[in-house]
Amino acid sequence: MTNLTYIVPTLFGLEGLAGDELRRLNMENVRVEDRRVFFTGDVNALAKANICLRTGERVMIVLAQFPAKTFEELFQGVLHTNLEDFIPKDGQFPVKGHCLSSQLMSVSDCQAIIKKAASKRLGEKYGVSWLPETGVKFQLHFTILNDQVTLSLDTSGQGLHKRGYRAVGNDAPLHETLAAGMIQLTRYRGREFFWDPFCGSGTIPIEAALIAKNRAPGLSRRFAAEEYPWMPKKAWEQAKEEAKDKEFNGKYQILGSDSDPACVSLSFANARKAGVSDAVTFRDGDATKMSLPAESGILVCNPPYGERMLEQQSAQRLYSALGRHLKFANNWKKFVITSEPEFEHYFGRRSDKKRKFYNGKIKCDYYMFTDNARKK
Repeated sequence: MTNLTYIVPTLFGLEGLAGDELRRLNMENVRVEDRRVFFTGDVNALAKANICLRTGERVMIVLAQFPAKTFEELFQGVLHTNLEDFIPKDGQFPVKGHCLSSQLMSVSDCQAIIKKAASKRLGEKYGVSWLPETGVKFQLHFTILNDQVTLSLDTSGQGLHKRGYRAVGNDAPLHETLAAGMIQLTRYRGREFFWDPFCGSGTIPIEAALIAKNRAPGLSRRFAAEEYPWMPKKAWEQAKEEAKDKEFNGKYQILGSDSDPACVSLSFANARKAGVSDAVTFRDGDATKMSLPAESGILVCNPPYGERMLEQQSAQRLYSALGRHLKFANNWKKFVITSEPEFEHYFGRRSDKKRKFYNGKIKCDYYMFTDNARKK
């Protein structure tokens, strides 16, 4: 296992950012594709990527890639994969995955075929007719895209957006990985004043604090591969120590505010769990009325969208009020994610750039107002 190929699935629109992260982590052969990034490395790279990645959803080992237009081709492809190199005799190996634009489109049938082939392969290699599956879990994942199969082993367990600091959230929590990507696009490095006026459960300010401190987001959680017998504990210990050595200790101006006191209390609690309560402040405040907390800075927010008609009208009024309130905040760079297609109209200004994202299953645009001198 000196050189493995890995795949990192991402949310739509974050694959380029995840690729950049992997290059900064000195990973080899980084290749960006739609919603996923490939790289190569040893088991130390496995641990490092899991602990340090901010925008990837999980880290998986590519076990095999082959074409398959029939169930027989799928069966044979899995049967000829060296699964015994990764899954021990008593290992559990559940199967999940998805199919897109392929001859094989029944996920449940593909799961059954892959499970059958994997069982036959492992049974033959271990000389048994029945596999107990009472040991450590080795989650197999398949993707069939344009009749090409990628069979992978998940090393993360829970998705990497599960940092461990947000046990509960508000009604519309933002994915931690998406929040981190949004912040990376602002080029925030901890020097400017950072403000989220709709902080909710505190995800955006907390991710900003982690970025400012250069704290690896996976330091406080565990990963599936920590239980794998072939994965040395030293790799995890070394990756964590290296990550801690790269942390910064400074004074940061990061503010999260919300008109709901319950959200503010929840944000405080989550910041403590994340270990960044010394770097971020939360307080009550109406984003459309409160004074700007500094003369200049970066504003990043995820305001209410309003998926229903009356809620949408309320959200549109909120966007208009926010635009009027920030109209003369010329020294602030503003970044807003919303599903409202006419946001710029209600906000009262065209964005300088925008990118498409998905917040869960909701299609959104990320509006970036970076040219302070630009007029309406």
